[in-house]
Amino acid sequence: MGAQKLKGYSEQEIIGQHFSRFYTEEVVARGWPAYELQQASLTGRFEDEGWRVCKDGSMFWSNVVITAIRNDAGILTGFAKITRDLTAQREYLEALRQSEKRFRLLVDSVKDYAIFMLDPQGYVMSWNAGASRIKGYSREDIIGKHFSQFYVPEEAAAGKPARELAMARQMGNVEEEGWRVRKDGTTFWANVNLTAVYDETNRLRGFAKVIRDLTERRQREELERSGERMRQLLATLAHELRNPLAPVRNAVGVLKLETGVSSTVARSRDLIDQVTHITRLVDALLDVGRIMSNKVELRRFAEVDLGELVARNIEAARPFSEAHGQSVVQNMPFAPVTVRGDMVRLVQVVQNLLHNASKFSPVNSRIEVNGRIDYNMAVLEVHDAGCGIPLRALDSIFELFAQEKNNPNSGEGGLGIGLMLCKSLIEMHGSSIVASSEGPGRGNTFTLSLPLAAAVASAPRGQPEAAQNEEDVAPLRILLVDDNHDSADSLAMLLELKGHEVRIAYNGEQALGTAPRFVPHLAVIDIAMPKMDGYATISALRDMPELVNTMYAAMTGFGQDSDRERTRDAGFHAHLVKPVELSLFDTLIAQVEERRKARGGD
Repeated sequence: MGAQKLKGYSEQEIIGQHFSRFYTEEVVARGWPAYELQQASLTGRFEDEGWRVCKDGSMFWSNVVITAIRNDAGILTGFAKITRDLTAQREYLEALRQSEKRFRLLVDSVKDYAIFMLDPQGYVMSWNAGASRIKGYSREDIIGKHFSQFYVPEEAAAGKPARELAMARQMGNVEEEGWRVRKDGTTFWANVNLTAVYDETNRLRGFAKVIRDLTERRQREELERSGERMRQLLATLAHELRNPLAPVRNAVGVLKLETGVSSTVARSRDLIDQVTHITRLVDALLDVGRIMSNKVELRRFAEVDLGELVARNIEAARPFSEAHGQSVVQNMPFAPVTVRGDMVRLVQVVQNLLHNASKFSPVNSRIEVNGRIDYNMAVLEVHDAGCGIPLRALDSIFELFAQEKNNPNSGEGGLGIGLMLCKSLIEMHGSSIVASSEGPGRGNTFTLSLPLAAAVASAPRGQPEAAQNEEDVAPLRILLVDDNHDSADSLAMLLELKGHEVRIAYNGEQALGTAPRFVPHLAVIDIAMPKMDGYATISALRDMPELVNTMYAAMTGFGQDSDRERTRDAGFHAHLVKPVELSLFDTLIAQVEERRKARGGD
């Protein structure tokens, strides 16, 4: 029945017929049926696979076993033949073979991943184009070699390759990241995925390995970590520098308020006032950190009067330039010129340029600030008669910590960050700054271009109203909370000279005892105090009903945006960065007075 079902012949139709009719004409023509019988008679059994023909002419793929039959005397009496239809199995295997071929072609064409097979002992069996690109070995170089040569020598010697194979056998898959070695000996940071491959009988056939080169990602992450560590270092450094500067700044303020001091004391006071320069250096260091981490926020589209910008900077540079006997002159357009930009940052840029011009120019020389409109841009030039810049250094001077050493004023010192800040801030405005010089000893010109505002510039703005009306501020009650005695005492002295009543608390606990009795209009609280810090102090003070109308100002050496946000969230109305400019205290006190009047006095 099985033969009839498989081949389509009934018993009556096929009995007595030669079995060769089940074979294709081509096979019959080359005598294959006779060969099969011959081999079966010689060896007792013959097995074969091939196409066979049914009664209706259709074909199927079969497995054929022919067994010779002999009598007791050993004489051949016939053959037993068993035929199995393997058509479906053959189609499956062919589809699988084609699938494997396509997969192999796909894997071989992948260039971003190294994909290869290892035998159970770890020897390379296959190699794709990505493996050649990433590791540097050609297929001929590496097939048959042990994969341990991809590991750095220390890890290979410690048996790491063998451990990874054992883990993959046990767990099925292992993924890790680490250094790997290329053919030329260089290393790269790799993501490695190792998978054990088993056949249908659960026998280990080898391992599939997929590797990605993550060197660039690791370098980027390392730069980010280094940048974060640098920002933390700069913030801590700034805090540690600003704390001792605070009492010095306050003491200078006190001396400036004193009348009738001798010329010697006045000269000494002005020398001590170098604290302004030190503070500027600290701020520049912090700005470098902000720029490197893309955390500088600009008011790029505010309107800035170019004349006011220049005038403000010339006035700020006057103490330094006059100390060198230098004059700063401006040549600006008669009509007002308005540009788009952040006034605070543009002041910082021009101030840096004027400071540089003065520092590297001869005594009694002339510095020019020229403005003009050119191709719908406002162009500002700062020109000096200084040491000049060699042609080779005109671009490099804008790099971080770069300084041109071959000039007579190199002893002036500096950190080499001012021009880098200028370039970064101007480029963040979508503008440009370039340096030019006719050579050593022939002066320098720094030219920056700024976008013009569409609207006509308004008249130059004056000083903040609060600062202008300082004499109108009534005496206020001010509580100072600071564990630094010198800073607290000097600031108290300064505020008392301005007519205010001041109480000092050298820690948070003292402030909690003093404040309810004193009921201050303003509480200035240092943040970094031991035991009870500024945040704990303001939290306790704000819970006191007597202090419902008190304004709070945080005073700290930390001045980054995140620090200001934290003090604001804690309930402080203002954030003062040590050493505090006296004008900022005047402005703050004016705001306190305005608040007091709005609430009807005490």
